[in-house]
Amino acid sequence: MARAQWKDAGMPSERLNWDNLRVFMVVAELSSMKAASVRLGESPPTIGRKIDDLETELNVQLLNRSTRGVELTEAGKNVLAQAKKMADAANYLRRQSNDKGQPAEGTVTLATGDGLGPYWIAPRIPEFHRANPRIQIKMNVVEKAPDVGAGDADIAIQFTEPKQHDVIARRMGTLHYISFASREYLDEHGEPNSLFEYFKHRSILHQAYVHQIERWAPKMSELRKLVSFAFVTNSASAMIEVCKNGGGVALLPSYIGTVEPSLVPLELPEVAPIQFWLTYTERVWRQPSGRIVIDWLKDMFEAEDAFWFTEHFVHPNRAHTLKPYLKADESAGS
Repeated sequence: MARAQWKDAGMPSERLNWDNLRVFMVVAELSSMKAASVRLGESPPTIGRKIDDLETELNVQLLNRSTRGVELTEAGKNVLAQAKKMADAANYLRRQSNDKGQPAEGTVTLATGDGLGPYWIAPRIPEFHRANPRIQIKMNVVEKAPDVGAGDADIAIQFTEPKQHDVIARRMGTLHYISFASREYLDEHGEPNSLFEYFKHRSILHQAYVHQIERWAPKMSELRKLVSFAFVTNSASAMIEVCKNGGGVALLPSYIGTVEPSLVPLELPEVAPIQFWLTYTERVWRQPSGRIVIDWLKDMFEAEDAFWFTEHFVHPNRAHTLKPYLKADESAGS
């Protein structure tokens, strides 16, 4: 007999096994019981049994199974939405409990690039430590995306989406690359009126961009053929210092203007949007210190001043007029 399609907005919590629901959320995310078994460290038969038990508890079919994987039924989509709300509520209660009980402690290793780590995350660490004095954050600035599944780091901010089934990846935002220069440089050399006037200027390049060209706008690939870069480095801080001191025009993420106000954002179009992900494992998520750092990072990139990282490009020269509408638009779409 086919199970009824579940339509009620509530859940029979007195009958619900939370572990089964947690497994269902992972299966739904990965669209595969086998992949979920790898992430959760449980056998595929155990994963299948827990899904069967949950469907029995709710008297509803949650998944359609096939050789290609699993697909959510309409009822499954409804249950997943409610489950996410329950998970958010549970996480909130857990954080409240940590605030009132024994503070979480331990070392959490965070791997980031040399832009977001030093310039956006690091300035917010003192505030984090005021709330979590016993958690040590060990920040490793890396050029290559780490393998958190292999233990390279507990948590990573990275620019490629991991493919490993045992790694949890959440898309956190988008970096929008635009042109910056110092006022001193612009007074002496003028401002380029288009990207293809770069060849008239001293240009500054981060070495990592060379490996990202194929993910950038096609015009960037053509631009690189025309431009002879005056300074190339693998250090964001060196790049910014050269730009600040009149060394040329640099392509930098739009948020840099807020942390380096001496840099002038040029009235040129965005060159490239690059997405980034927050990655970690189930093991790290289960640790109180790891979960606190993960939630802190999520909140950081969803805060009011984090509109730089939305899919919508906001030019720094117009951010003060657009950000209230941008946040309202995102709230309406969530």
